[in-house]
Amino acid sequence: MTPRLILINRDYTRLWFGQAVSSVGDAVFSTTLVLWVATVLAKGESWAPMAVSGVLMASSVAVLVIGPLAGVFVDRWDKLATLLRTEVVRGALVVVLTVVSFLPTDALPAGVWLALVYTTVLLLHAAGQFFSPARFAILADLVKGEANRARAAGIGQATGETAWIIGPPIAAPLLFTAGIQWALLFNALSYAVSYVAIRSIEVRPQAPEAAGKNPARKPPGKQQTSLGREFADGVRFFARSRFLVALLLLAVIGQFGIGALSTLNVFFTTDNLHADAHLYGYIGMAMGVGGITGALSGGRVVQWLGARRSTWISLLVSGVLLIAYSRQTTFLGGIALLFVFTVPLTVLNTAMAPLLLAAAPPDFRGRVMAVFYPVTKLASMLAAVLSGWLAGSVLTDVAGSVGGVRFGPIDTIFAVSGVIVVLSGVFAWLALPGTETAETTAERSVEGAGTGARKDAGTASAVTVDVTPPAGARGHRPPDHDRGSPE
Repeated sequence: MTPRLILINRDYTRLWFGQAVSSVGDAVFSTTLVLWVATVLAKGESWAPMAVSGVLMASSVAVLVIGPLAGVFVDRWDKLATLLRTEVVRGALVVVLTVVSFLPTDALPAGVWLALVYTTVLLLHAAGQFFSPARFAILADLVKGEANRARAAGIGQATGETAWIIGPPIAAPLLFTAGIQWALLFNALSYAVSYVAIRSIEVRPQAPEAAGKNPARKPPGKQQTSLGREFADGVRFFARSRFLVALLLLAVIGQFGIGALSTLNVFFTTDNLHADAHLYGYIGMAMGVGGITGALSGGRVVQWLGARRSTWISLLVSGVLLIAYSRQTTFLGGIALLFVFTVPLTVLNTAMAPLLLAAAPPDFRGRVMAVFYPVTKLASMLAAVLSGWLAGSVLTDVAGSVGGVRFGPIDTIFAVSGVIVVLSGVFAWLALPGTETAETTAERSVEGAGTGARKDAGTASAVTVDVTPPAGARGHRPPDHDRGSPE
């Protein structure tokens, strides 16, 4: 009998396979669009950088505008059906763009082409705002126990990092040898494969008696509340959970501490590490390999230390390593430190995901993600803008030495960012409660949410978060994160 690859269980393996294929397709698609806009559509034009940035802005608008409301619908709808419908929608959108792309480039004005690209990207990411929280919710049904959820988190992180190592090298040859049509078609086919994989998943329905005890679930026959009311209930639910608020604050502080790296690292590489610009790609490779290493080891780290302890230790270690990186003056030393720095950062993402999963009862998971992800995305955007502004204006002329240690604008920003991350680790150590259950979280939210749902002493006892390390050498683990945000 030929052994089959099984990750955790059969249904999770199918969900993972769909994610893996779709992630590679997304990496190829995103890289292709950026290359096509920059080197074909806007070639030689002064507005080329602005045209490329429009692709990134379209995805960010979808997250910030659609994301918060998508969670309400995800909580209303069947999760598996939501996953399938979004794959159909995304696949159809890419097919439409693929068909149009068979036209010669000069058949349409550049503005029309850009409008088509931006609209497609916006709608794709809008559909993704329904897919991600639905996948996050269904993961809790497919994977039980903190240890298995930690393993799922590591697998998901490693898959995402690997997709962005595999995808771009595929995109460039497809674009410049076969044409943009085949690169787009590759992504459309990836959605079809994902659909088939997800379609084969069997999700056991929640037991009626358990549903009746859930304080977030409306009694049978009760009229569905308005969209605005349900969204407000979700925000109040989140705000009344000390545990969820602490996790969100950690994520936001972490984004402000680390966001400078993505904006200024290219300048740090040339100015501080004294390396040629063409070597910058190795910086990204080092971080990608570090991300995979951290993702694959994160589950075991959380199993040993417990989720809560892994969170604050990872923040402390990441902050110290970022400070050390800011003092580097050699390219090899910088690459080595960035690799090591990315490992605990990925362990942090792995540790936080199961805490989110367990702190939210099933009927609020979509809305929990609809608050968490857009807020952290906004923090990431603000961090990028703030760090660029500081380096290009306020701190432009900063230079000197203290105790023989020289400093300039960019390394100063990195060092301060590292201090912020360290302080967030101290905050996590003090603020994260030792134990939080979905029952206590739900009860706090129901007290002020105004949903009319009843409280029950047996609430959601199956969803319990024990983030304190257990006795013995082995302990807990958690689930899936997408580049810093839980899936």
